[in-house]
Amino acid sequence: MVPDIENPFYTSMTRAVEDIAREAGFSVLLCNTDDDEERFAQYLRAVVSEPVAGIVAVVPTADTKLDLAIERGVPIVCVDRRAPRYALDAVVVDNVRSARLATEGLFEAGFDRVACVTGPENVETARLRLAGWRQAYQEAGRPAPEELVRHVPYTVNGGETGVTDLLALPEPPDAIFAANNKLAAGVIRVLFERGLESGQIGVTSLGGLPLVTWQPRGIQVWHLPARDLGTEAAKVLLERIQGETTPPRTIVLDTLTSDDQDGYDRID
Repeated sequence: MVPDIENPFYTSMTRAVEDIAREAGFSVLLCNTDDDEERFAQYLRAVVSEPVAGIVAVVPTADTKLDLAIERGVPIVCVDRRAPRYALDAVVVDNVRSARLATEGLFEAGFDRVACVTGPENVETARLRLAGWRQAYQEAGRPAPEELVRHVPYTVNGGETGVTDLLALPEPPDAIFAANNKLAAGVIRVLFERGLESGQIGVTSLGGLPLVTWQPRGIQVWHLPARDLGTEAAKVLLERIQGETTPPRTIVLDTLTSDDQDGYDRID
């Protein structure tokens, strides 16, 4: 169960789950939830009404209800986001560290007022990545400018809304940290439409951008290990299906992968 299969991050993750499941003799049923609680609940009811072996889920929010599956004994592994209300296995990245490194990359590039466009406040990754942005300011010995934070949906339109609002400030930012790739795509689209060029405003994306996205010179792209997340989540689920009874655990994968040693791809 994923928010959006059109997002390359979730496409890679889902493919990895399918590959591991197929090797073990299982088929995969894919559900797109659009990060909507009601849609997630509808899919969950439908899934547990069938003889499914287990579920790999990206929960929409920290408050997502999973009781129905748990009561019926269906093993669940959370991936990308944890479900803090439940004692469940989870496979995640270090979101705080990821966001801190991405923000620090903009500071190191010479930018001063780095804004944060992140997801909804009730989504774990959005909160943790905001915490990482704040940590970057703290470690630089500066107060984090809270007026430069925007919580928006994890969509291209959300990124457009966030950056448009930020650019309208009396003292706008000179760089944007986008907490996921769809937000970054929206940010970049607005900057392109306004004719802003490299050096005028910096952008860093936490997550690889879609191939169709216009990429301005100098953008920093930090690649999260989407496929590894899916692989590990599927392996943990198979262990539970086979009767593993050890206490639930959270697996935190290496934060970033990239094509250069600096931790990001700089498009010059």
